[in-house]
Amino acid sequence: MKIAIDGPAGAGKSTLARELAKIMGFIYIDTGAMYRAITWKVIRENIDIDNETAVRDLAEKTRIHFEINSQTQKIICDHEDITSVIRSPQVGDLVSRVALFPLVREILVKQQQEMARNNSVVMDGRDIGEIVLPDADFKFFLTAEIEERARRRTEEFNQAGYSVTADSIRDDLNRRDKSDYQRPVGALKVLEDSIIIDTTDLTVAEVLKRMLAIIRGE
Repeated sequence: MKIAIDGPAGAGKSTLARELAKIMGFIYIDTGAMYRAITWKVIRENIDIDNETAVRDLAEKTRIHFEINSQTQKIICDHEDITSVIRSPQVGDLVSRVALFPLVREILVKQQQEMARNNSVVMDGRDIGEIVLPDADFKFFLTAEIEERARRRTEEFNQAGYSVTADSIRDDLNRRDKSDYQRPVGALKVLEDSIIIDTTDLTVAEVLKRMLAIIRGE
């Protein structure tokens, strides 16, 4: 089975996809983390982030995979655990620029499709239902009001030890929304077969219950 979860930043995609995969016994593929991994390498290797060819070459030689250790999923990049470092504000500020490159997206989409070829998966991102898993059994689109998304993301950063303000996060989310909805390739969009869930006033448990009921036909 293939379950696609799309939506804007801060809507709860990663948390819900991770928990849903755990309940279903499926593999969780965090596509956003893969783009963050490439962005992190771009920063570390001091590559010009506006040079698509250079970033593409970097993505082509980078090996990314996911590991589950003590119920926690980690992202491994070239044998290095980068689960925490890719969540920094610096990576977050630049990842949408890397995700705009068609050549980079082509490489990562192939990797994501290969992961889903012989496994039951839950995959979240911006273009999963349309581009990565167009044959997904279920296509969820999670959304939430911008103020709530900014609150959640600010809380995440502060808990991780980063000092950020809700205003700066809101501005960043607005910028990323504009970029995600308008990008020429892999744009964020609601599809005809999308199942829309507004998570603004719902807890994780409530959203999970709703998703599971749909999947199980209850």
